[in-house]
Amino acid sequence: MATTGNCPEPDGTCQEPQHGPTDLSKNHREQPDGHVLSHGNNHVNHLAPCLTEGHWFRPDQEEEAIRRKLKYFFMSPCDKFYAKGRKPYKLMLQLIKIVVVTAQLVLFGLSNQVVVTFKEENTMTFRHLFLKDYDESSDASYAVYTQNDVYEHIDYAVEQYLALPQTTVGRYAYIYGVGVNDSALSLCQQYYKKGSIDPANDTFNIDPRIITDCVGVNPLEVPPNPQANSYKNFTLKFHKFINVTIDFQLKAINLQTIINNEIPDCYTFHITIVLDNRAHSGMVKIRLENQASIKECKDPSVSGQAENYTRVSFDVVVALLCMLSLVLCGRSIVRGIVLQQEFVQFFKEHLNRNVCWSDRLEFINGWYILLIISDILTIIGTIIKIGIESKDMSSYDLCGILLGTSTLLVWVGVIRYLTFFQKYNILIVTLRAAFPNVIRFCCCVAVIYLGYCFCGWIVLGPYHVKFRSLSMVSECLFSLINGDDMYVTFSEMQESSTLVWLFSQVYLYTFISLFIYMVLSLFIALITGAYETIKHQTQEPVHITDLHAFIAECTDAPSSGKFRGLETSPCSIFCCCDRTTTYEDVLLVN
Repeated sequence: MATTGNCPEPDGTCQEPQHGPTDLSKNHREQPDGHVLSHGNNHVNHLAPCLTEGHWFRPDQEEEAIRRKLKYFFMSPCDKFYAKGRKPYKLMLQLIKIVVVTAQLVLFGLSNQVVVTFKEENTMTFRHLFLKDYDESSDASYAVYTQNDVYEHIDYAVEQYLALPQTTVGRYAYIYGVGVNDSALSLCQQYYKKGSIDPANDTFNIDPRIITDCVGVNPLEVPPNPQANSYKNFTLKFHKFINVTIDFQLKAINLQTIINNEIPDCYTFHITIVLDNRAHSGMVKIRLENQASIKECKDPSVSGQAENYTRVSFDVVVALLCMLSLVLCGRSIVRGIVLQQEFVQFFKEHLNRNVCWSDRLEFINGWYILLIISDILTIIGTIIKIGIESKDMSSYDLCGILLGTSTLLVWVGVIRYLTFFQKYNILIVTLRAAFPNVIRFCCCVAVIYLGYCFCGWIVLGPYHVKFRSLSMVSECLFSLINGDDMYVTFSEMQESSTLVWLFSQVYLYTFISLFIYMVLSLFIALITGAYETIKHQTQEPVHITDLHAFIAECTDAPSSGKFRGLETSPCSIFCCCDRTTTYEDVLLVN
């Protein structure tokens, strides 16, 4: 056999190989995953102490065995099927999991929609019942301006509460003992302990300590309490009062859940009416706040329907599938770590070389980590969903976030199986190539963006409704970058201050010009540049790592039958480590 380098020295090292016509740099091998591996002269020089034509010098059975194990580890599910005849159980499990997790999310979404709709409709009902002359179009500016109007709105809310059974279309029930002095309704005012304001002389004397005075009201009292009309004598200290609150609770039952074959929920609404005078600007703002809690109804009875455990059983199946997926993905990660240690040890002992971190990270599959996170979120969300269906919990929002995020990650995880095909892998490869430059570019842009956010909030906040808070400023500027609401943003700017108006024009024009014409163009150029690099990568020699060069020396096809000698222990699918392949096993296969 002709060699491409000099004979080894007595100390086991080798002289620099001199490549002839049969140099490995002319060999380009296409791997099963679609990647093209090529060997350059400089790269081959440092792969091993000594090389032979097409092979490593003195290939022993141990080296061939670990090379086959590495090649099998990085095969696609289809190639693994041809190599060992094993069916792609993880692939089939992930496809089944996509179906059941999506179905679970849809069922929960329908139930959650009914719950949210019931809460919103009741909140709107309470506003029309307890707020005098309420108009939905003026919700943000609903306020009173005279002392007489303040008293009228307070009396109106309390009287509507007392007459609720006779006036409302819905079915509500009072809750007693939740207010002051075990009453059903609490009417309270907060005011400064001492307040003396004299605008004529530009003097004031304020004690900022807050005093709270409350009276309780009970409906349907038999016999009537002589103090039941004490709210009529409720006197406000307008010169120093901060706010007036009316707190009470009502019960209701949501019958819409029968449509989804669910037991109706029992709701408790915590209602608070606030008359806010903190600004002392002559305008008392009025708002109604409603918080709902859900609990199981006592002795539920639905004629013609028995108790249904179908949804709970389905949730248990979803949780079991996710647990199985979690175990299998975790087992694959552990196997990758074990194989990584074996490969590092082989390079250290036989080739006297260290493996770089980029090669070590190749053994840790990020897609498996993504699926593990998805499985954990799905299991937690399913447990909460079972608690909600059994009426032991009411965390609809938390459950929706967990199930929604897990479903997103499950669908994203499907891309892993598309990456085994070169034509479908362009998205992931482009994102991977452009990611470092995009992150550095975004860090530079974020500095300018935050500067505009703070500047707009401080200067334009008092004069423009879209700049009242930092979050609103960020939302407005991001919309401007995408070309949304440009004219509205310009037109809603108040012209009460000429200097501020001129500043707003300069501010908006410079931001739009900078971010739309420059920042977005450069951002797109980064992605396009990465795509062009990937597209022309097959036309130029590419640098491959030591790991892929080592694997490329194995020319055995997946259907050659030589990989069947690397069988793992058949004891259980939950075994985390492969059975050690002995030298005798490899000899027997060969």
